[in-house]
Amino acid sequence: MTTRTQDGSAGDVDYGSIGAGYSSYRRPDERIARFVAEALGGAESVLNVGAGAGSYENAARAVTAVEPSESMRAQRPARLARAIDAVAEELPFADGEFEAAMTLFSVHQWSDVRAGLREMRRVTRGPVVILTCDPLLVRDFWLYRYAPEVLDTEARRYPAVEELIAALGDTGTVQTVPIPLDCTDGFNEAYYGRPEYLLDPAARQACSAWSFVDDGVRERFDTSLRRDLESGAWDEEFGHLRRQATYEGSLVIVRATP
Repeated sequence: MTTRTQDGSAGDVDYGSIGAGYSSYRRPDERIARFVAEALGGAESVLNVGAGAGSYENAARAVTAVEPSESMRAQRPARLARAIDAVAEELPFADGEFEAAMTLFSVHQWSDVRAGLREMRRVTRGPVVILTCDPLLVRDFWLYRYAPEVLDTEARRYPAVEELIAALGDTGTVQTVPIPLDCTDGFNEAYYGRPEYLLDPAARQACSAWSFVDDGVRERFDTSLRRDLESGAWDEEFGHLRRQATYEGSLVIVRATP
């Protein structure tokens, strides 16, 4: 049985507490959306599990969204279909009901990843697409210099890519997704060449890993990054990223077919 908060959130984060401004900072990036659309292969009916505020649903033609958090459902634009209140581990659909399914930046928050993916496979007769981060790569980002606790949290929360593939029947492929310099989807690596953005507490709050660290970590991060930006130390070591069109970090798409 999946445990849910008062807001309905069903994983390790209560979006009723941290999700208020999520849709302002986590806006879908059209270049990442193209990778998602390609992985879906033009499917006519797509299930989106852990749909949140509806990011990347424009990558599919007809989407049925599932989102347990009341706060996140409330942030969905009026142009999108209303999301169904349900959890990944107990999807209220018939076997093979959808042509494809996707879950985007969501699997690391589920109570039981394997059960949720088995459910997605059960209700999907075509590809299952997962946009996630490879936990083996998240610590390679410069943020680890300033807030290692945050990326240690991410590395601990994200399931291993091999685990995702195994849960979907060992038929998966993995593709690295390049992150654009002006990425509009504000996860941590989206600011690889714009470090000043991560000094905004609201931007950090839109990345759930920051909710697992205490005020001391956040204050130390803010102080040390501001110091290195003002002194030029950050730019001396990482300034080339400000001019780098894309960044290949931990962001990947896992795609599995029956």
